[in-house]
Amino acid sequence: MSRLEYYCRPLVAFDPHNKDHRRYFAEFQTNHTWGTCPVRFIVPEDNGDLVTLMQRSLIQYYIDREFQVSRKRKR
Repeated sequence: MSRLEYYCRPLVAFDPHNKDHRRYFAEFQTNHTWGTCPVRFIVPEDNGDLVTLMQRSLIQYYIDREFQVSRKRKR
């Protein structure tokens, strides 16, 4: 394993149900940089850019939460 790979931030998929992921996005909105984020987010090719993916996921998360929409989560 190379040093670069060892020190690299782990790759994760954005999950709006994860409080840490929501906090990372809020920090990005404040700082306009991912420099302090301890992870790197994966963006599927068909979802456009990372910020749009996160915004859409968060909108759906908060709508479901506010209106108590019972929907099975995809896994």
